Amino acid sequence: MMGSEEGRPVSTARILVTCLIVGVVVGVSLLGLSQLPLGVRRRKKNKPVRVYMDGCFDMMHYGHCNALRQARALGDQLVVGVVSDSEIIANKGPPVTPLKERMIMVNAVKWVDEVIPDAPYAITEDFMKKLFDEYNIDYIIHGDDPCVLPDGTDAYALAKKAGRYKQIKRTEGVSSTDIVGRMLLCVRERAINDSHNHSSLQRQFSHGHSQKFEDGGSGSGTRVSHFLPTSRRIVQFSNGKGPGPDARIVYIDGAFDLFHAGHVEILRVARELGDFLLVGIQNDQTVSATRGTHRPIMNLHERSLSVLACRYVDEVIIGAPWEVSRDMITTFNISLVVHGTVAENNDFQKEKDNPYAVPISMGIFKILESPLDITTTTIIRRIVSNHEAYQKRNEKKADSEKRYYEGKTHVSGD
Repeated sequence: MMGSEEGRPVSTARILVTCLIVGVVVGVSLLGLSQLPLGVRRRKKNKPVRVYMDGCFDMMHYGHCNALRQARALGDQLVVGVVSDSEIIANKGPPVTPLKERMIMVNAVKWVDEVIPDAPYAITEDFMKKLFDEYNIDYIIHGDDPCVLPDGTDAYALAKKAGRYKQIKRTEGVSSTDIVGRMLLCVRERAINDSHNHSSLQRQFSHGHSQKFEDGGSGSGTRVSHFLPTSRRIVQFSNGKGPGPDARIVYIDGAFDLFHAGHVEILRVARELGDFLLVGIQNDQTVSATRGTHRPIMNLHERSLSVLACRYVDEVIIGAPWEVSRDMITTFNISLVVHGTVAENNDFQKEKDNPYAVPISMGIFKILESPLDITTTTIIRRIVSNHEAYQKRNEKKADSEKRYYEGKTHVSGD
């Protein structure tokens, strides 16, 4: 009896210690769960993490696409706000591409789930509340480059203050300002080297002629790209999936320079004709030979990434040959070769060396009605015809960024 009475307090103590340990473990677990990022906690409740990113997306390029890819990786669904024309004019200057075309471009990016038109340039209290309450946005995303208002303040200050802001890395080597600058370079070269001749710059571009080449000059053109291609970036943009064994493979080729809404729409139509869309992107030398020495504005790898980011494209051939050969058709198991009615050069059927002679002879060539009457020349003409406004726009952006960085320097120095 004595032994059992002495053992009873020991057993009770063990039970108390066990309960205490279990309580601590459970408490720590719950505390740890509460410290997890919002996205992780929501996933456990089967609710998607929705992230928001906005932008002008004017003259949309692979840098924009890479930003959207990074933003999408921070959540389960990406909602994109496209800034209105009036807001761009008020804050930056006239856009090159109107809202309708910019909407087509953003909707076509493979990482975008939803698009909001006419988004404000700056995140206001009211709009931020609308994002959180109506669109169920968890985080607002932007690149690590400054988005500066005309007064030099940060357009995302409110989102940062609310603790609902996340930042991604800016894609180096390209910007809309840079691309406009590449074309404005031609304007300056023409003004200096051809001041005695008042012929239209638009005519020079549309016919693909360069005065410097015709006069025996160097013809440096506009290809002042700082882009450094890597295999990793190409893999990031690729689908990583090949066609199925019985897939109907459609092939379309071209320069796809200054990738625009006209390109997107013809790719959409082409994709609807099969199960797998293969896009051939011609190299810089081919484009220069057929469209003039100032082309392309974007180099081969820049153009390839822009096309790869399009949701209608399954695979690309980087540096596709000018002629579609029988070997190429066999190698890629191509079922149909297509070409749009709107293009820089539609005289190929009149030429002696028709690049589509083989698929035509095989009965697998088709001309598609292009949904939009837009070409790369269309975009260049918009800039050239109003180049003074775009020059001021570039200078305005540079001035805003300078004031922003000067403000950051003063703050850090205090």
